[in-house]
Amino acid sequence: MKYLVTGAAGFIGSATIDKLMQDGHTVVGVDNINDYYDTSLKYARLSRIEHPLFRFIQMDISDARKVTELFEQMRFERVIHLAAQAGVRYSLDNPRAYVESNLVGYLNILEGCRHTGVQHLVYASSSSVYGLNSKVPFRTSDSVDHPVSLYAATKKSNELMAHSYSHLYGIPTTGLRFFTVYGPWGRPDMAPFIFTKNILEGKPININNNGDMWRDFTYIDDIVEGVVRIADVYPANSPQHLLGTITPSVSSAPYSIYNIGNGEPINLMDFIGALENEIGVEAKKNYCEMQAGDVYKTYADTNDLLSVVGYKPKTRIEHGVRDFVTWYRNFFNYNSSNTQGQK
Repeated sequence: MKYLVTGAAGFIGSATIDKLMQDGHTVVGVDNINDYYDTSLKYARLSRIEHPLFRFIQMDISDARKVTELFEQMRFERVIHLAAQAGVRYSLDNPRAYVESNLVGYLNILEGCRHTGVQHLVYASSSSVYGLNSKVPFRTSDSVDHPVSLYAATKKSNELMAHSYSHLYGIPTTGLRFFTVYGPWGRPDMAPFIFTKNILEGKPININNNGDMWRDFTYIDDIVEGVVRIADVYPANSPQHLLGTITPSVSSAPYSIYNIGNGEPINLMDFIGALENEIGVEAKKNYCEMQAGDVYKTYADTNDLLSVVGYKPKTRIEHGVRDFVTWYRNFFNYNSSNTQGQK
C-alpha cells in the first residue's frame, strides 16, 4: 500500500511512518520543518526513520500548486494527514499560522484526495474540539459547538470540511480526536517535556489550576497502533442514517469520527509524581491559575474505536513515563552528574 503521511517530522507522524514501514508499506512523508519548536528534534526524528520504503519531501501544504503536483505524480492509495499548526496557547499569539496550515493546507489535502482517487483519508482532529463540554467521558456523539481556542475551532472545521467532501465526492474520511499524547520523541511544547526538562535542570514547573486538572495521557505506541489499524477500516455510505437521526460522528456519507485516547484520565499531580519518581528529583512547584484556552478535564470514551479495530491502549502511565524519561536523558545527554536537586 502506498501512503502519504503529512507532518512526517512530527511526533506522531514520524512514529506512524516507522510503524507503516514495519508493516511493509511504502511511505512518502512531507513536512515544512517550521520553527514552532527546535528543528533539530524534527531532523533527528527523520534520521531515525530513514529507510528504503520511505521518501521525505520538504513541503508546505499551504502551497496548493506543490500539493497538487505531489498527488498527481505519486497517486497515493491512502493518506494519513497529521500536519497542522499545533498548540492551544500559541493560537492566541499567532492565529494566522493556524488558518494557513490547518484550514488552507487541509483544503489542499482534501482536493488532492478528491482529484486522484485516494481510497481513504485519515486525519488528525483533537480532544480540544470538546471545548466547554463538562460531561465526561467525552463521546463522539456529543456536541462540539463551543471550542475555547482557535486551534480547537480549526480542528472542528477540519471535521466539517471532511464531511462535505465525503458527501459530495464519496471520499472515505476518518477523523481521529487525539487525547494528550506523550512518550519518546515527544513535543517540547507539551507538559511532559517541559516538566521533565525543568525538573532535571532544577527549575520550577508551572502547574495550572493549582494542580486540579485531568488529562487522558496516551502513550505514543498506543496512538500509532490505533492510527494504523483505522486506516484499514474504510467508512461506507450509510443511507439508513437519515437527517435528524445522525450524530456528529456518523453520517449517510462515508465519514467517521473516533476518539483515540487512553480512556483513563490521570490527575496532573499524579503525572508529575510519576515523573518525580522516575527522575529521582522532587519538582519545584509554582502553582498558577487556569490559563486561557485550557480545559479542566479530558476523558475519552473510546468504545467506538475499540469496536472497529479491536485494540485498546495498554501502556500504564508509570511505564510510559519511564520510557519517556529514559529517552529524554539519552537524547539530551543527562545523567546523575548534571541533574539538579536529587531527592
